[in-house]
Amino acid sequence: MMERLRLRLVAVRYLLATAWPIILITAIGLVVAYQFVEPEPPREMTITTGGEAGAYYAYARRYAPLLAEKGITLKILTSAGSLENLARLDRGEADIAFVQGGIVPPANDPDSSHLRSLGSVSYEPVWVFYRAAQPITKLYQLAGQRIAVGEEGSGIRGLALQLLAANDIPPRSPKLLSMGSLAAAEALQQGQIDAVFIVAAQEAPVVQVLLRSPGLRVLSFGQADAYLRLFPFLSKIVLPQGVVNLVRDVPPQDTVLLATTANVVVRDDLHPALANLLLQAMTEVNGKSGFFQQAGEFPAYKDQSLALSDDAKRYYKSGPPLLQRYLPFWLAVLVERLFVMALPLVMLSLPLLKFAPAIYRWRVRSKIFRCYGDLKFLENDLRHEYDRQRHAEYVGRLDRIEDDANTRNIPLAFTDLLYTLREHINLVRNKLQQLDTTHDKENRG
Repeated sequence: MMERLRLRLVAVRYLLATAWPIILITAIGLVVAYQFVEPEPPREMTITTGGEAGAYYAYARRYAPLLAEKGITLKILTSAGSLENLARLDRGEADIAFVQGGIVPPANDPDSSHLRSLGSVSYEPVWVFYRAAQPITKLYQLAGQRIAVGEEGSGIRGLALQLLAANDIPPRSPKLLSMGSLAAAEALQQGQIDAVFIVAAQEAPVVQVLLRSPGLRVLSFGQADAYLRLFPFLSKIVLPQGVVNLVRDVPPQDTVLLATTANVVVRDDLHPALANLLLQAMTEVNGKSGFFQQAGEFPAYKDQSLALSDDAKRYYKSGPPLLQRYLPFWLAVLVERLFVMALPLVMLSLPLLKFAPAIYRWRVRSKIFRCYGDLKFLENDLRHEYDRQRHAEYVGRLDRIEDDANTRNIPLAFTDLLYTLREHINLVRNKLQQLDTTHDKENRG
């Protein structure tokens, strides 16, 4: 019983001696693989929107419960507009921002920026309301008039100044007034200004009020196609005749509008799992049909001022990650992280384990082969250089080889090798005795 236990312990020792290089190589592989494993995503994100009365804020409020279902808290910050949102991203005060299309100037290399786009979520019509007896179809016809172009730092102002500058109306003109949308709408109704730029959805209260205000008109862009060439981030949309009020026929004809887009911009270090979760919320909230959009038209990569994030590219091509379609969010994240670790482990282990049995056998056999080496040298001496006077030396060498073989700790499964070695030792011993006997007969003869 004790001998059997000893042999089993010997087998374990050989196994461990064979396994440690495999374990070491695998451990190194795991350390290398860990460098590519994304950390666990944070459980809170911060999004900067706009004013509480704006569409950006409304979208964020709708994203929040969808993210909360997945265990992610969305912290919402209001702001003065897109420029402040971009500044917050730059300073790291927010992870996500709504940015009006055209605010970010196109870069020669968009990939060099630390900001990435997750895509556009809606059209933002550019409304130019004005007071005039005759219809106006070109912006340069507003030259010399009092025009509200939005507050400092707002996306409306930046876009309005670009469009007016393209019509030779200088941005520093004293006729261009810095006013918020609500104040500008009231001033236009009271005749204190002549026109106002508003970038907002058709459902926005300020837009609805101005559409129904007597004496006010909406500029229909007669050169809309030319603007699309000059400003690639713009789109052309149509406000159909009578859609505001069929009885009063408001508007009295189809009105061509320009539209920018509402874009979701993130820092390039946003965790990929959170980016995918946010894209799913964008699809749920913004993917339905609307006044100017068809179902499934958003989210989409329409404003290419910023490079599209790699996560958004994969999402638009293949949809949500496979695991997130079938598993709870946090379980899917855990499995993805484990998979990154397990893949190199499997790739390393399979070939190592394939060769492990051969290495194990070699280690055991090498113990026996050392005895065979000594036995072979002795046999060669006997065959080619036998000296009767060295007989005792030969016997001593053979005894040491046999003692060495008997003390070898060999696993039970390989004891046949040990018995075979003993047989071969006996063959050499018999050969030695034959040589001694033959030498004696020759001497007597």
